[in-house]
Amino acid sequence: MLRSGAPMYLWCDGAHDPAENMRRDAALLAAAERSPEIAPVLRLFRFAPHGITLGYAQHPDRELDLDCCRRAGVPWAVRPTGGRAIFHAEEWTYSLAARIDDPDWGGSLREAYKAISELLVRSLIRLGVPARSAPAASRSGIGERPASGPGATSGAGRGGEPACAAIGTGAQHAVAAPCFVSTARHEVVLDGRKLVGSAQRRTARALLQQGSLLLGTGHLRLVDYLAIDDSARAAARDLLNARASGAEAFLGDNPPLERWAAALTQELPGVRRIDDAAGLFLLTPPEPGFYTVAIR
Repeated sequence: MLRSGAPMYLWCDGAHDPAENMRRDAALLAAAERSPEIAPVLRLFRFAPHGITLGYAQHPDRELDLDCCRRAGVPWAVRPTGGRAIFHAEEWTYSLAARIDDPDWGGSLREAYKAISELLVRSLIRLGVPARSAPAASRSGIGERPASGPGATSGAGRGGEPACAAIGTGAQHAVAAPCFVSTARHEVVLDGRKLVGSAQRRTARALLQQGSLLLGTGHLRLVDYLAIDDSARAAARDLLNARASGAEAFLGDNPPLERWAAALTQELPGVRRIDDAAGLFLLTPPEPGFYTVAIR
């Protein structure tokens, strides 16, 4: 439960392409970094067209078959946060930007992950999804190196894990396993499989957490665009399918984003809900473009 009752915005922002979604989240983080009085912002959004995002430290030309993306018209962008590649299709997506000294959403990396995870779980249970917070590392043992200090990024809620594993055989270089292959402490699971993948970036004074809640199997399309040999794609798809689960059995086909917004609003007494373009005032002017990469 919230400790402070401080004001908070819930922005149900609709659908945008990958680069625009990442630009908006980077702008929210920048606003939280600059203003000590700013209220936390929970932004809900989707991707149109569907596309890919990569973690902040990933190299697009090493992880993706960029020619394949270009031929298929699949857009991609680099997230402000850490973690690994995701294909954004059948999902609800969120970001939360807050000050690190915020009494409800700030604190250490683990404290912030825990608070956000608990909110997500409560909202899903309210919608009839028997989700829970993962207590420890996944069966795979795949995790992220710990992140700390200004500018740090993390794709897991738990430090001290080994560097993430690679997939693909016969490739000229290693390709990181997709985000939904592994589960870290305080991420959200359904029947022991990863339901929500999240990653966090922390600056000197603010944090941004981004996450994807699976609603179907659209995330499996990522395998078609990874820089791996064709012979490795089937095995990579099977692994991803085995480790992740969507909530479509409980929420139905293509549930509206507003349904999640309503559940979250009930879990956040006093939250100020804003829909669509009405929330643009929360953004700073466009930031330098190093957070996102658009197809040319």
